[in-house]
Amino acid sequence: MTTTFRTATAADEPALFALWDQCFAASHLPDLYTMDADRHRRTFVAETDGGIDAVVVYVPRLIRDAHGTPQRVGGIGSVATRPEARGQGLVRRLLVEAEQVMRADGCAWSLLFTGTPGVYRGSGWQEFRRTYAEGTIAPATAAAAPRFRIRPALPEDLPAVAGLHAVYNATRPLTSVRTPEDWAVRVPAWYGRDTHALIAEDPVSGDPVGWIVARYVAQRDAAAAPAVAVTECALAADPGEALGELLAAVGDRARADGLTVARVRLPDTPDSRAALPRLLSDARTHEEWVGMTRPLTGTPEAIRETVTAAGATYWYGDSF
Repeated sequence: MTTTFRTATAADEPALFALWDQCFAASHLPDLYTMDADRHRRTFVAETDGGIDAVVVYVPRLIRDAHGTPQRVGGIGSVATRPEARGQGLVRRLLVEAEQVMRADGCAWSLLFTGTPGVYRGSGWQEFRRTYAEGTIAPATAAAAPRFRIRPALPEDLPAVAGLHAVYNATRPLTSVRTPEDWAVRVPAWYGRDTHALIAEDPVSGDPVGWIVARYVAQRDAAAAPAVAVTECALAADPGEALGELLAAVGDRARADGLTVARVRLPDTPDSRAALPRLLSDARTHEEWVGMTRPLTGTPEAIRETVTAAGATYWYGDSF
């Protein structure tokens, strides 16, 4: 049997969708994939006897560097191999093809997130450290009258939320510059029906001044109840107590559903540290090493400066 390494064609899409369905519980991947009109040139497949054995997709993104300047970055995602074809180095070979195209496209570096870093280390990707807070959901308290009205986010809030997001992340290292297409397809794909999005609304003007997204996720102990995971927020330039009230509302809803544990991934800033006790009574900091980077036309030093910058954050809603 001979394996051919090539870029994808439109005729490959049914086989790609079937492979992703076999390897992932992610029915939204075809929708994300078809967002990109130039997707076939950036999709690399290993084919044996007319069947697709493995695939790697490169997704171009504009990601802010340590100084807040958007840089072209090559996101690696939707990596899949048929179970029978694993252990043959197919993904490593496809990563070489992807690297060449990313360099030709002027990508400063490449970014991916994985639970199997060993697959990528030999191809030049290196892990970087991220942290999150986890702990027991704080008990309900008889707090002072809330300053903001907290309510579920609605589809018609999208323009206001996009504006909050742009302000909040205007210079934040590691965040992606979102396009209208991202808000229309990518964000809803990752923040779908299993998420709870809330708005903090100014009671006088009615303007949204804060937005938060939380999901219920499985814990390490499969027999335990899910945890509520805060995956994103966006705040106005002068949010006041909005983040604290949003976190408290997340806790209220999770507590009512019988949950006891919360996990929070927010920028490490004075505002977020001050607001965290509204959700967590005993916040503990944990490390994770699931993010990986590889220099392309840029330097390792510039990447390190970006991923270690104060407040650096990569939002789950920008996944590829």
